[in-house]
Order: sequence, then C-alpha cells, then structure tokens
Amino acid sequence: MTPITLILLLITTGVSILAFQKEDLFAKLRFNAWLINHRKQGYRFLSYGLIHADWIHLLINMFVLYSFGPFVEMAYRAVFGLKGIFYYILLYVGAIAFSTISSYAKHKDNQYYNAVGASGAISAIVFAAVIFNPLAPLGILFIPISIPAILFAFLYLVYSAYMSKRGEDNIGHDAHFWGAIFGFAFTIALKPSLVAHMINEISQAF
Repeated sequence: MTPITLILLLITTGVSILAFQKEDLFAKLRFNAWLINHRKQGYRFLSYGLIHADWIHLLINMFVLYSFGPFVEMAYRAVFGLKGIFYYILLYVGAIAFSTISSYAKHKDNQYYNAVGASGAISAIVFAAVIFNPLAPLGILFIPISIPAILFAFLYLVYSAYMSKRGEDNIGHDAHFWGAIFGFAFTIALKPSLVAHMINEISQAF
C-alpha cells in the first residue's frame, strides 16, 4: 500500500466508523445542498466524502480505493515526479468537490436531499487508472476470474446510474459519474499525451 492512499483509506474508514456511532457527526458532515446554500456551510462540499451510508457502502469504496489507488499514486509519481504526490491528492480531493456540483445545482433549495460517500473520488481514481493501464486485470472479491480495468470502470458506472435512478438511499450515486469525468479530464489535462498512450494500449489488444 502506497503512503498517500493508505492515509486516505485510514482517515476515511476511521471517520466513517465514528459517524456510524454518532448520528450528530453524521448529520454534520453529510452533503446537504440546502444547508450549503442557505446556511453557508460550504465545508460539506468536502466533508461528505469522509462518511458512508453503511458498512457495505464503506467496504466497497475502500476496496476499490485499495485496488486502484496504489497504482494511480505510483503512476502519478512516475509521470510527474515529486509533483505527482500533490497532483494525486488534488485528484482525490478535487473529485470530491467537483462531483457534487450537479447535485448542488439540482437540490440547493431541497432541504431533504442528503448524500454521503467517497464515491466521486473513487470514480476519479478508477478512471485515472484506466488512462494509464486500460487493460490491467482486476480480480473481484469472491469471483475466480479477472476483468480488464476499463470493463470494471464501465460496470461501475452502470451500477451507479441504476442506483441513482432508484434514489432510495443517502449515497451520492450522481457523484460516480461526475467523479469519473473529473478523474479522466484532470489526468489528461496534466499530460495530454496520455490519450494516445491509452488508445495504443487498447488497440494492441485487438
């Protein structure tokens, strides 16, 4: 486990577990566009990424972070040098904030809409990983086969879209899509030549 990814995983897991036990903390940290708009609680653009709806939500996000984070962190360091550490942190934190813009615009006058989870940042990391190695084999828990990273990324977004339409929980499923867009665009903006690299990697498989 690489150092920055480990820190992100430990902090998020620790705060999430604490919020499971303290409802007031959960309420204080979750994303609520109405409170941001009317009470000027802008910190919620970031704090919601530290808590999760339940154990399954937390474990899935942390498993994906554990699976993709170290690779992306190392890739950023290899490509950008020492700046890669700063860029990697900015990728994660920036995705958390960016992935709520759509929800904020739609729900800023709806005091009953809430969302939690690091899904936006996780999606950003997944799609950054796809840029560097779109065909990297990924093993899924309890399934004895591996699938290419690009396929996993696609399935992840399909799941997010389905759950977003259901709208039966506090999970920010919209954040999955926008986090993915941010992760892809941010990484490409830092080094546009990575697009050609990704296309070349995929084309060589056919």
